Amino acid sequence: MRYFASPGAGAPPIHVKRMGADLRIRAALPADAEAIAAAEAETQRTPGLLVGQPGEIPVAAYRGKIAQLATDGRYLVAEENGALVGHAFLDPMPMRANAHVFRLTIVVHPGHLGRGIGTALLRDLLDWAQREARVGKVELNVRAGNLRAQRLYGKFGFVEEARFRQRVRRSDGTLEDDLGMAWFPRRQMP
Repeated sequence: MRYFASPGAGAPPIHVKRMGADLRIRAALPADAEAIAAAEAETQRTPGLLVGQPGEIPVAAYRGKIAQLATDGRYLVAEENGALVGHAFLDPMPMRANAHVFRLTIVVHPGHLGRGIGTALLRDLLDWAQREARVGKVELNVRAGNLRAQRLYGKFGFVEEARFRQRVRRSDGTLEDDLGMAWFPRRQMP
């Protein structure tokens, strides 16, 4: 897999070539909201991946988050042959005292796991976070049973900071622990 540098503001999207297919990482657009909502609803059907249940988040909320993060953070989608196959974002916490902390959400859409899409999205977001002076920490929550995601985060230097026991109620009624993980940018000292 070949990765190219992330685009800056106004730059064309990056492309990732692999095994004859073209994976394109680009900034999310409000027009992507419906596809993102549908992919999350499908992903939510698999216990242990996302906290939300299908239909809990309206499409308008996705549109609003995309618009907000166009200036406040970073919201990306992964496209393959014109179809969205993943999305991810970094969202700053809202209070001045913790606005340096950005929350990570990453979703590889059903049927596309294990193909490097999550890696490509995460690499782009962390490259951006490394360059963005406002980012002092990236946090995420991951279900204790989602070992695939935990391995990916560990590969990029995330460390476990907390375990929230019985935090997430799955659709089947069982409770699952949530793990809090964090990543810190390494910056050159002046």
